[in-house]
Amino acid sequence: MRIIGGIAAGRLQHVPDGLGVRPMPDKVKLAVFNSLGGFVIGARVLDLFAGTGALGHECLSRGAVDVFSVEKSPKHARFYERNLRESGLPQTAVHLRVADVFAVVPQLAQQNRRFELIIADPPYGEKNVGHRSKSLAQQLLDEPNLPGLLVAGGLLVLGHTKRDTLELGPHWQERKQLKHGDTIIRVLEPAVPTPAAES
Repeated sequence: MRIIGGIAAGRLQHVPDGLGVRPMPDKVKLAVFNSLGGFVIGARVLDLFAGTGALGHECLSRGAVDVFSVEKSPKHARFYERNLRESGLPQTAVHLRVADVFAVVPQLAQQNRRFELIIADPPYGEKNVGHRSKSLAQQLLDEPNLPGLLVAGGLLVLGHTKRDTLELGPHWQERKQLKHGDTIIRVLEPAVPTPAAES
């Protein structure tokens, strides 16, 4: 895998052997960043389920000012750190937290942290015909603190498999959807609160 755009384009990104990591394919990644255009430039980015850093480092290469990444696996985090060192990107612009996403998000909310862009490509969920999804992607959409981590006009980019039917719920509205093979990328923004009905 390589960084495909920006100042570090072409730099190799290492991943561990086996099926523990499912990096976003380059074609999908290219479609995502083409869709975002210049939105990444100058952005503060929250990178959830960061894996070995493919999306967070891509953001930094394309002009993000800083990236806060969260990855639960210490093994994947070590690959993340190696990839960052070898990318030539500024290490001081990155904060990597080795922890569970669903523990970190409420902490960031308590700290009043804000980001222009949240990116998340969690492990894929199972097919969910006839019942509500229990996938990590659905759990993320259901996390009530997440929308408040975005500044006005901020975006959530969420990847999931097409067999995993998600419900946006009350917190999100969709700006765009990209489909590539088995992968769906949702570009979302916080839902506008519905005015309370007059009594």
